[in-house]
Parts: sequence; C-alpha cells; structure tokens
Amino acid sequence: MARSGKRARRLVVGGETFLWSVGHSHKVLGNGRYEGCTETVDLRRFKARGRLRVLFRSGPGRWVSDGYMMVSGAVATEDGRHLNLCEPGTARALLDEALARGWEPDDPVVRELDGWSLFDAVAERRGAAPTPPV
Repeated sequence: MARSGKRARRLVVGGETFLWSVGHSHKVLGNGRYEGCTETVDLRRFKARGRLRVLFRSGPGRWVSDGYMMVSGAVATEDGRHLNLCEPGTARALLDEALARGWEPDDPVVRELDGWSLFDAVAERRGAAPTPPV
C-alpha cells in the first residue's frame, strides 16, 4: 500500500528548479496489520527525464514512520539521530549528497538509492547529532 495524493514540491538550487515528494509504502497483511514500511523521497529536475528515488526501509536499528510512534516522513537510527524527510532542508541535503555521488538528473533511468547509505552524510549536513545517553 502506498501513500498517494502527494503533490511534488519545488526546490530551487542555484537557479535550477527541482521537484521532490515524500511517500510511504508497506505490505498489508490484513486485520490491521502490515510490515515492511518504507519511506521514499523522489527527486527530479524540473522538465528533466531522470528521477532519483531514495528508499529508507525499516530494519534492525533503523526506524521509519509507521503511523504510531513516529510522525509521517520521519526516519531514525538506534543512536537517536533522525531526519524529517518532509523538511525542505532534508530534501536539499539528499539532493546535494546524491549529486556529489554522481547522480545525473538528465539520465532517463529512474535510479534508486538506499537512503541509509546517505543517512550519515545527510544527517551531518543537517546537524542531526546523536541523542546523548540518559
């Protein structure tokens, strides 16, 4: 099941316009149960053929929004760092990191990246420090 109805938002970077949106998907098991939550951020340059899909899948030590304990668009690690994927600054940091790693917005192929491979660099760009131990 995927979240739908979300319109792409504009992000202007160095005179270029990019579009980005955040989505959520999971497998419905029935009786109100589901598994495999994934938060996604789609990025593309306005009027370009290419698109980047950044996927944050739930897993050990990695949490994504599930509708109960975390707000929509949130991802977090077990050390307490978190990102709100709905914030334009986070979209910009993901875009900057993807471009730095060689993503070509005009490549017609939809490229998928594991968001967790970008998490540390994006969290650093956003200043997301680990939560101190209690």
